[in-house]
Amino acid sequence: MTDVLDRARGMRKLVRDEAAESERLRTLSPAIVDEMWASGLMSAFNPAEAGGVEPSFAEMIETWLEMAWQDGSFGWIGIANLPSTFAAASYLPEQGFAEVFTAHDNHVTIGGQYFPNGQGTAVDGGYRLTGAWSFGSGTGHSAYVAAGFLPMDDGEMRWIAEGIPDMRVAFLPREEVVFTDGWHVQGLKGTGSYDYNVADVFVPEYRTIPLFTREPLRGSSPAGRMGLMPVTAAGHAAFALGVAKSMLDDVEELAATKVRMSDMATLASRQTFQKGLAHHVAAWRAARLLVLDAFTTAEAAVAAGNELTPRLRADMRVAAVYATDTARECAEWAHLAAGTTAIREGSRLERGFRDIYTGTQHAFISEKVAMDVAQIWLGIIDDQFGL
Repeated sequence: MTDVLDRARGMRKLVRDEAAESERLRTLSPAIVDEMWASGLMSAFNPAEAGGVEPSFAEMIETWLEMAWQDGSFGWIGIANLPSTFAAASYLPEQGFAEVFTAHDNHVTIGGQYFPNGQGTAVDGGYRLTGAWSFGSGTGHSAYVAAGFLPMDDGEMRWIAEGIPDMRVAFLPREEVVFTDGWHVQGLKGTGSYDYNVADVFVPEYRTIPLFTREPLRGSSPAGRMGLMPVTAAGHAAFALGVAKSMLDDVEELAATKVRMSDMATLASRQTFQKGLAHHVAAWRAARLLVLDAFTTAEAAVAAGNELTPRLRADMRVAAVYATDTARECAEWAHLAAGTTAIREGSRLERGFRDIYTGTQHAFISEKVAMDVAQIWLGIIDDQFGL
């Protein structure tokens, strides 16, 4: 774990120094992007053939948590670019891998939106793709842009099973994409999560992958055989936990000197603060352990050659939802406990509060996911393919 995690830890001073600049640019600063490449962090989650080290789920989670602890935008880039590039490197056919990765000496960053907001008309050798996507996280510095789409045959959607449409992801060279920006937001300002679109762009079949595939063409880690959904879920959980931990740590440090108006006692000496700190730190630790347990249990099952069952997938997704909810509650408490210190622009507490409330709006960790999980547990449904 120390190798990948240390790459992220080594960036602490730079990320702190550049956080305001990333927000000003509305995308990660060039200095941070350059150091992610120089340290090897940018490609670390890739299969070995694409320059990665194929970390375990525990290693991925702790690395993302560290990145988000440093800065929410930095953490969000970690859960956007690293899984996107991992997926392309793991699942692209050989010709696509050679074109996207080998031809660029594996120095490739990928960002974008995987939800199928586009339509790809099937033509000889590939698709004519048209669509518009929002919140393309990490596209500010990505050489290739991911774009989820629905394949269309003679004007009709393609189905892979009853009630389940075919959903694919195209990887487009940056120059083929029209960016409309739109990234003027409350939090996660430094993530370059731009809106973009394409109109009737040809994408070869070999530069697309099935959205829910679990059949890697490269890499030997269980993550590749678990698919993009668990990796994405682990990232969302780790992001929320990392930002919340930064706020809990900062308010604990502040408490030694913070004195509220009309109360001469320091925050640390107040029993209500002591109780709140103990409760929320314990809740945070419990949520982190739940996430590690759910993901490493599923990982071990796959490593042993067993099926990634609907229940294992449900357990991972609900752990991510629970960790997100718990982290948000911890962040809210820390923000309130810090008083006016937390509302001053430029402080980690102020930025963390904006970032966590922006990041936790994501549909991937919404209440709908918890309801799908409960229906699997209750036997109401056998599976939910989107988990």
